[in-house]
Amino acid sequence: MIEKINNHTMQIKSKLPNIGTTIFTTMSKMASDYQAINLGQGFPDFNADQELLNLVTDAMIAGHNQYPYMSGVAELRHVISEKVDTLYGHKYDRDTEITITSGATEAIMAAVLSTVNSGDEVIVIEPCYDCYVPAIKLAGGKPVFVQMIPPTQHKENFSVDWNQVKDSVNSKTRMLIINSPHNPTGAVFTDQDLDALEAIVSDTNIIVLSDEVYEHIVFDGNKHLSVASRPRLAERSFVISSFGKTTHTTGWKIGYCCAPVVLTTELRKVHQFIVFTVPSPFQHALAAYTKNSQTYLTLPAFYQLKRDRLALALRDTKFIPLNSPGTYFLLADYSNISDLNESEFSIWLAQKHGVVVIPVSAFYANPNDLLANHKLVRFCFAKKESTLDEAIERLKKV
Repeated sequence: MIEKINNHTMQIKSKLPNIGTTIFTTMSKMASDYQAINLGQGFPDFNADQELLNLVTDAMIAGHNQYPYMSGVAELRHVISEKVDTLYGHKYDRDTEITITSGATEAIMAAVLSTVNSGDEVIVIEPCYDCYVPAIKLAGGKPVFVQMIPPTQHKENFSVDWNQVKDSVNSKTRMLIINSPHNPTGAVFTDQDLDALEAIVSDTNIIVLSDEVYEHIVFDGNKHLSVASRPRLAERSFVISSFGKTTHTTGWKIGYCCAPVVLTTELRKVHQFIVFTVPSPFQHALAAYTKNSQTYLTLPAFYQLKRDRLALALRDTKFIPLNSPGTYFLLADYSNISDLNESEFSIWLAQKHGVVVIPVSAFYANPNDLLANHKLVRFCFAKKESTLDEAIERLKKV
């Protein structure tokens, strides 16, 4: 018999009181509940290269199954150093300036927790990926939001209002978080964007956190412009990327952070107590696989075919597809279909037509604000052709 000791209910003061179930979890559950095609959450529905899978097996058989060094397997850090130097002209020291992390999300968390203190302000450009703000709040910082300029009839892509960013800087500003290629909008930075960023942070103590996880998915012959390519930015920046996006292995959760010694030293202090290190066989496999530059240089052409397939097919529906310069996401305007806000429309689409998308408003601090609702939803085209085609057939009936 279990005896009830007292009637006291434990009280907990939440550090993230406004954080609930993410829209990705909600929409993915709807995909299951309504047998809907999931073009919402950003993961491929096809497998990774068999060569890479074989390399993981080989690494396990070779005995790479124990803790690797806290900062990551040396050979993988070496491959990353060479790649970044070749692509962006900046040589990061593999021992002191590159850290292998548990996905980009952990790298972002460790970067923020290690450098943002109570009362510091962090400029966040929204719409933005959903882990930025919780990391800032856990560090005791204050997010300061700057909204991107939404697309218009004459300009299809979101863009950053750098004047507003500049106006948001003050003596409390500790960090500025940027993301290019941009999730969820697909926008990519130009030289003019980096010029503006450089002008804003020069002669300040502002740290830049540059989320570049889609660096190898840029279309139409354009090249990704990393902050690592600008020495005055590189010297103050955490540059974060992800093998999950590059090798179709989001479930492995292997990312990395490149940063100067002074920033890397602090990041590693936090990283070692969040995860200490990340799975050894995956690191060894990725080191061997990524030595071949074609494993990432062919990604733009691979994903551009999927982007174009979806965009062209959407033109046979009432959706209006927007241009997607990068990432494996494409935005579409549904104003010809409904007056519902973006969240309500996405739920309706899943329930009534069996296709799951993500409302762009979910990437704003206040998803219900009129300024966060532009009648846009995000499609993920990192899917098999058969998946995309079946989704289009359903969308034609909307």
